[in-house]
Amino acid sequence: MPGPVAVAQGDVVILRKQHPCGGASWSVTRTGADIGLLCGTCGRRIMLDREEFERRLVRLDRPSEPGAAC
Repeated sequence: MPGPVAVAQGDVVILRKQHPCGGASWSVTRTGADIGLLCGTCGRRIMLDREEFERRLVRLDRPSEPGAAC
């Protein structure tokens, strides 16, 4: 069984269902036992427990590091 998904503040995630506003991308604002997310469209904040977050997760995008080679 794999361990927990490595997620950090600033990561952008796509969840299984869209937000009612129509937004699909979320920014991670808090990590730990609960994951804090910010809707990329309307700015609404939600909290999901880690188990629920990992079940809904479809894709995880990490922002590129400044100064990193392409």
